[in-house]
Amino acid sequence: MARRKTTLYLEEEVLRAAKVRAASLGLRESELVERALRHYLGLERLEALLKGPLSEEEALKLAYQELHASRG
Repeated sequence: MARRKTTLYLEEEVLRAAKVRAASLGLRESELVERALRHYLGLERLEALLKGPLSEEEALKLAYQELHASRG
């Protein structure tokens, strides 16, 4: 997908932590933010589901992960 430039307003503490984490992973800050958003929004799992059917074992594992995540 095409990327678009955007502006975000973040607290200094969050921005500083993102810069440090991105540097430690060898990523650009934008890559870190995109990965974090994809993870938070569940896009990684959605993309995995759309790539192909899950085996019964994989489906059960995913269902239990989601159940535990929703319970906090």
